Amino acid sequence: MSTNSLFGNYRIILASSSPRRRALIQQIGLNAEIIPSKFEENLPKSSFPTPADYVIATAKGKACEVFNENKDAVVIGADTVLVIDNKILEKPKDAECARTMLSELSGRLHHVVTGVCICYQDNKYTFHVETEVQMTELSKDLIDWYVGTGEPLDKAGGYGTQGQGAILVERVAGCPFSMKGLPLQKLHSELSKILLG
Repeated sequence: MSTNSLFGNYRIILASSSPRRRALIQQIGLNAEIIPSKFEENLPKSSFPTPADYVIATAKGKACEVFNENKDAVVIGADTVLVIDNKILEKPKDAECARTMLSELSGRLHHVVTGVCICYQDNKYTFHVETEVQMTELSKDLIDWYVGTGEPLDKAGGYGTQGQGAILVERVAGCPFSMKGLPLQKLHSELSKILLG
């Protein structure tokens, strides 16, 4: 039985403009509408006790903004950040910022944290998934080449494993889909609990 037939009686919306999240949700056969959230992603990081709390709050803001206009739907919002030394790295503002991030990550262990919020019938269900990543040692030439591909500019922490950035990562422990922006197994499990009991 496909995921689409499991949840076929529900109008499901992905509150995201991310092409990666769209591809991931389609990968599991979920026929979701795509309505990008207009939520401003500018919450003060320092006001949250943990990076997980921050991504959950941001995911909740995205989902609720779309849900308020679509009360008949199940709305999914997500946010992903990279964490090193308890510092949150989001998308780099420019190429120089990407170089700085990649230099900081070079040869180091860090975490990718994705928070998810599901809005349904005025209830908000949240969870997060953390994935541990070991970055390879990055030479200045490798960093310059990768930044030149343009890939780092729309990815938390300045890299992504779904493209040429895959060569930068030695090891991943945890959900590989969470690194791409949507933890598929956990999302499916939570949707099943919420919608199917």
